[in-house]
Amino acid sequence: MDENEYGMITDEEVKDIREALEKSTLATAAEKIQDYFNQLDHTTLNIAITGESGSGKSTFVNAFRGIPNDDEINGAPTGVVETTMDAKSYPHPKYPNVQLWDLPGIGTPNFKADTYLQDVKFERYDFFIIIASERFKSSNVQLALEIQEMKKSFYFVRSKIDNDIRAEKQKKTFDRDKTLETIRDDCIKGLQKQGLTSPTVFLISSFELGGYDFPLLEETMEKELPMHKRHVFLLSLPNMSQKIIEKKKAALKADIWKMAVLSGTIAAIPIPGLSVAVDVTILVKQISRYYLAFGLDEDSLRNLSSRTGVPFEDLKSDLKSPLNKEITADVVIKLLTKAAGGGLMLLEYLVSNIPVFGSMAAGGISFGTTRYMLNSCLNELAEDSHSVLMKALQTPV
Repeated sequence: MDENEYGMITDEEVKDIREALEKSTLATAAEKIQDYFNQLDHTTLNIAITGESGSGKSTFVNAFRGIPNDDEINGAPTGVVETTMDAKSYPHPKYPNVQLWDLPGIGTPNFKADTYLQDVKFERYDFFIIIASERFKSSNVQLALEIQEMKKSFYFVRSKIDNDIRAEKQKKTFDRDKTLETIRDDCIKGLQKQGLTSPTVFLISSFELGGYDFPLLEETMEKELPMHKRHVFLLSLPNMSQKIIEKKKAALKADIWKMAVLSGTIAAIPIPGLSVAVDVTILVKQISRYYLAFGLDEDSLRNLSSRTGVPFEDLKSDLKSPLNKEITADVVIKLLTKAAGGGLMLLEYLVSNIPVFGSMAAGGISFGTTRYMLNSCLNELAEDSHSVLMKALQTPV
């Protein structure tokens, strides 16, 4: 993975922050850094989930967000009849700027196929996922062609594959791979007959999201998103495979050196105590990002427990990192003190008051400390996420 592919802070932005901090007092320095980090969270991603009524749209919305179907507060309502009467947004529980839109079924009385995109305000969505639980109908094809004409991406998803596999298992001649190939070919041929050339169909079970074609769908969507949206898309994905965890780790790691450069740049500003305050702010924000991205907070673990049937306490018992709780400034300061034996921050403070050479030395110290701490914490939390995944899958680590 290209280190700059998911990078968030440019060299020019680092320069702007330094200039702003040079004019600030110690009391406002950490606040300015926090404001900057907040701006990084403003990238939005709107995903439209559409298809025929009863195709499993709402169940997919819940699965993608890591929400159990029986969550009456945060979940999209599901049922055997059409439950979505209006386009409704469901924000990701940890990344609220990522919103999945559960759209009404195509062909329902209030949403005719020929005016569907206008009715659901197509312009606000980054891409569309068109879901069918059996064969794709003419309304699905018409919708896809209109989306294509509007220069937006769409993906055909054949849902409820677990039901098909379960039914086919009753046959003595059952062959899982052959069954999947037959279903996929049938969908593709049906779409081709209706005028689509070279359609791709992803076979998915929302109850087994890590299996079947979801990993391939995820990779395809990720590659086709604009660069600035890939980062938030990747971090919002449920941790349903070790590959996803590793991709998240790589994406987060790509920004560590820039965080360290920012830390070192601030250390070179001759304001006593400024760099330590900024370092703590950077570390709290970034480690919190890691914690949420890897789904190690209690809400995520409880949702995972509900979906997999593995007791919450069993999942939590696999957390080994001391960061398996709320990330606060006090926690980070203790980690910094432990890592440096208390001496590194004091040395940084002393040399920062020596003109020119001292500021350069302080910058180097802060750069190294921040980079070491972020790498260490990222590795620890990624390992915990892997352990939780293996426990959820009931597979020995």
